[in-house]
Amino acid sequence: MSRVLFPNISPYQQEWLDVGDDHQLYLEQSGNPDGIAVVYLHGGPGAGSCKDHRRFFDPEKYRIILFDQRGCGRSKPSPSIHHNTPSHLVSDLEVIRKHLSISRWLVAGGSWGTTLALLYGIQYPETVLGFILRGIFLGSTNEYHWLYGQQGAAAFFPEYYREFTEHIPKLDSESVLKNYVDVLTGPNEIAEIAASKAWCLWELRLSSIEHHHLDIHHIEDPHQALCMAKISSHYFMNKCFLEDNFILSAINKIKSIPAIILHGRYDMVCQLRVADDLARKWPNAQLQILPQAGHSGFESQTIDGFCKAADTMANFIFEQGVTK
Repeated sequence: MSRVLFPNISPYQQEWLDVGDDHQLYLEQSGNPDGIAVVYLHGGPGAGSCKDHRRFFDPEKYRIILFDQRGCGRSKPSPSIHHNTPSHLVSDLEVIRKHLSISRWLVAGGSWGTTLALLYGIQYPETVLGFILRGIFLGSTNEYHWLYGQQGAAAFFPEYYREFTEHIPKLDSESVLKNYVDVLTGPNEIAEIAASKAWCLWELRLSSIEHHHLDIHHIEDPHQALCMAKISSHYFMNKCFLEDNFILSAINKIKSIPAIILHGRYDMVCQLRVADDLARKWPNAQLQILPQAGHSGFESQTIDGFCKAADTMANFIFEQGVTK
């Protein structure tokens, strides 16, 4: 029987944490203050956290930590690409851990959140109890070409790709990104809002095999769309500020840390072969291919898989006797 999300809960603490560079992060805690510390890393880059991310974890077992990465969501300022790179985000995570007096924590995330989780673990492996990673993205050139070039996801969704690129004059992958960056950082606010909605709609249409007939009216939050489009295009135009295959080449640094990897068979945003490549290089990682799921974190099989993974990790961590 499929699981559903855990009950909706409210945070017991909310704050804005100063991390320098004129950035303040929205940070919240919910669940059991004495439970296993888990931090959930949202996607994007720039998508922001949501209340349902709390619901992947049993609130009796977990001290659940959510935050909006710098420059997006409720963090201040947003949207902002100022001092916004993976190095900054990894440093922010370590600031949060120390601020909350956590010695070790479970690191979880989806999509871009998996990239950030892995980068953090590679730099600070001694702080990580384990990983739960859904929809693997490693920030490689091939992954950008899949998303924005004509021979990747566009081949499966040609009519949606035409809508995505109608704002811009050229169709090769690098021009798509450059032209979007130009519009999203330009002086025309009307064009900026239209482009940000088109950017988000393209990914939303690719994300789910359970929800169909999505159109521009489903992009309800223009601020979230602008954060997502502006920060994502900033990262992707700069190749995520990473050397190609950096994560796979550094995986030995976290090879002893347990991980559960969840990936939808029909994920059209992040390719399954990337998750498979990661799992084959990581002896302590278990890849679970979800046979009837896409990319979204909130499809039935994905919810089921993630909640079960969180329970499995809780049992493992309790057996190890390290909960904080």
